Amino acid sequence: MASDSVTLGMPTLGADRDLLLAAPRGYCAGVDRAVITVEKALDLYGAPVYVRKQIVHNKHVVQTLEDRGAVFVEELDEVPAGSTVVFSAHGVSPAVHDDAQARGLKTIDATCPLVTKVHHEARRFAREDYRILLIGHAGHEEVEGTSGEAPEAITLVETVADVEALSFPAGTKLSWLSQTTLSVDETMDIVDALRDKFPQLEDPPSDDICYATQNRQLAVKEISEGSDLMIVVGSANSSNSVRLVEVALEAGAKASYRIDDVSEMREEWLEGVEKVGVTSGASVPEELVEGVLSYLNDRGFPTATAVHTAEESLIFALPPELRRDLRKAGQPV
Repeated sequence: MASDSVTLGMPTLGADRDLLLAAPRGYCAGVDRAVITVEKALDLYGAPVYVRKQIVHNKHVVQTLEDRGAVFVEELDEVPAGSTVVFSAHGVSPAVHDDAQARGLKTIDATCPLVTKVHHEARRFAREDYRILLIGHAGHEEVEGTSGEAPEAITLVETVADVEALSFPAGTKLSWLSQTTLSVDETMDIVDALRDKFPQLEDPPSDDICYATQNRQLAVKEISEGSDLMIVVGSANSSNSVRLVEVALEAGAKASYRIDDVSEMREEWLEGVEKVGVTSGASVPEELVEGVLSYLNDRGFPTATAVHTAEESLIFALPPELRRDLRKAGQPV
């Protein structure tokens, strides 16, 4: 298990095996808000509560909520008229909101406020006649939601190579936005390529990559250098978890694997390994990390030393429509 001591920077390494635990890791404020939203909706309205897409990208969280009565659907036509439906933390397009209203659904919008900020920026840039270059991954729910805010103005850019194919008429006003869960370094490489080709490119008011994504990547960089193995707990469809594996390898880890939980650990990964780092994506419950630490403790690794690179205290209020109903029911908000 993790030690309670706070370590600033890298700890002094012992002569034998070392087990380092990234801090911060796991749940961010947006994920915590989204999961609590579904839990409180189930308590308040009773099951079933429908959720469009996975509320967060973690199969264990989804299964736990399903066990309580949440029903996850891909699209709103699967939701009976008059039902309650929660929109996931990744956000939805205006067309989804319109569809829900047309179907007479009671909606609770659990979109992460940091994603909502990107939506606001997209609308503002579009109103001001900018062509928006959205850095992100095609098909990701967040990208689909942001693109839906100004579909006629947005061009998706996935890689530096995509920049070469871009062409706009002279005088076109250009700006960029990004999916919040990308690799910081990869995103800035794309932004640099865009700036080189389009000197008129304007930045968003602030970096779109969320604080939690950046903090988790910085923590992984700190403990990956010199590590024989980096374990990232997170689901395969979690963009920020997948990025953590890439960041670990780029930072110097000899090997890095993403696992959903301890059941996916492999004995052969530990052969000849002395220094192991562990972290988790922003939608991962802490008990899944604890399972991995126990597995490593049982195989001769010491109590984990937490390497603290940032402190997080941000808390987001629950969606206003849920807060209103909780107050009406006399329940704490």
